[in-house]
Amino acid sequence: VALATLIYAGMIMWFVERHNNEELENRSVLSQIVLSIWYCFGNVVGFGVDFPVRTSPGRLLTLGLYILGLILVSSYTANLASELTIAKSTGIISGIQDLKNGKIPLNRIDVLVQSAHEEYYLRKVSNGARTYYPVHSEEELCSSVAEGLADASIIDSSSAEYYTNNIYCNLTIVGDYFNQNIYSIVIPQDWIYTQDLDVTILSLRQLGELDKLRIKWFQTKRCPDSVQQSGNISIEAIFGLFLVFGVISILSLLLFAWMKRHNVKSYLFKLMHKKELSAEKNGFENRHSNETVGDSQHHQHVSLDICVF
Repeated sequence: VALATLIYAGMIMWFVERHNNEELENRSVLSQIVLSIWYCFGNVVGFGVDFPVRTSPGRLLTLGLYILGLILVSSYTANLASELTIAKSTGIISGIQDLKNGKIPLNRIDVLVQSAHEEYYLRKVSNGARTYYPVHSEEELCSSVAEGLADASIIDSSSAEYYTNNIYCNLTIVGDYFNQNIYSIVIPQDWIYTQDLDVTILSLRQLGELDKLRIKWFQTKRCPDSVQQSGNISIEAIFGLFLVFGVISILSLLLFAWMKRHNVKSYLFKLMHKKELSAEKNGFENRHSNETVGDSQHHQHVSLDICVF
């Protein structure tokens, strides 16, 4: 798109400057067009050009090139800086060991208070120091990281899979699982259905129903495989910029036509006068041809009369 825009602008610049700019005189048409495209490219990237414009339409088009180049270069620079920042921050930690080694400040790690997560953090990470960012729900564990309030969180693996696969698509799980615990079902003592519950759970495990439930509730993935944004600037994002430049280019052509209106009027007048002269000439030739035919017929009649007598 940018290349097509430069060629389009170069053609307009060549059209409005070719008869008024000494830099374009005494050159072939191809050389004039190439030099005009080079002029447009130089103004867009901002490094200067080899010749100045001489006409008002050319200056107006140059203004449009300045605007186009300023916003395009600024957008590309900001996009590149964002991509470099993301690339630099990707993979800042690889697991729980990096938290223990202090790669992230302890006050930037959120922990669910009054939970097994807190107990593990105090025992294995901070050596009893309560310097973490406290939260009160698993939902808050993820939202605080997504909102930038914390850089990492310690969370149950099943919950982490569900949140990162379905809700917080910009978050990811790093490292291997650690501190694996065994969960139990609490039932009344001497409960009459204890044996039935054990048999049912064993049957569900053997039939694979527990694995199906895990896949349904924890491994179902609504988020796309990758949320990394492309480094390219989309056409939709800068469509308005190209639209403005298109309007400016049209205005420069209209200004060129207005400045050349006397030449246009003179050309149209000569063209119309030429058509009128051509029409009069054709009419005169037709009349002359008709008169010639009439005289010929008259002589034939006269000759015929003489023969009869």
